[in-house]
Amino acid sequence: MKIKQISIFLENRKGRLFDVCSLLGKHNINIRALNVAETESFGILRIVVNNPDDAVKKLAEAGFTANITDVIAVEVPDKPGGLAGILKVLNDEDVNVEYMYGFVEKATDKALMVFRFDNADRATAVLKKHDIRIAGEKEIKEL
Repeated sequence: MKIKQISIFLENRKGRLFDVCSLLGKHNINIRALNVAETESFGILRIVVNNPDDAVKKLAEAGFTANITDVIAVEVPDKPGGLAGILKVLNDEDVNVEYMYGFVEKATDKALMVFRFDNADRATAVLKKHDIRIAGEKEIKEL
C-alpha cells in the first residue's frame, strides 16, 4: 500500500518553512510526518499530510513548486534494533532504500518509517512476504 508524499521545493531563506506550514494550517491540512533536505541555496521539504491532493492544490495556488511521490509507511517495532530488523529483510531481499524518515504513532507502541524505494511494488511484496505491516492512506489520515 502506497501513500502520497508531497515534495516542496523551497528557497533556503528565512520564513519559507513558516509560509508552507501556515498555509497548510489555514486550510486545515495536518502534517503527519516531515523531512527537510537542504543545500546552501534551496531545500526540499517532504511531508505526509492528511489531505495530499488538496495540499498540492493550495500550495500551487500560492506559488510553491510541489509534487506528489508514492512512498510506503512501514510499521517498525519501537525498540532498539526494530529498524535494523526491517532493514535486514530489505537488504537480504536486495531491495534498495533511496531515503527514509520516521514518526511515531500515537495509539500504539510502534513507529512508522516512510520509505522511498527504487521499486515500490517489489518492496511492498517483500515486506508482505515477511509479515511486515504497511500503513495505508486511511490510517495516515486518521493519525
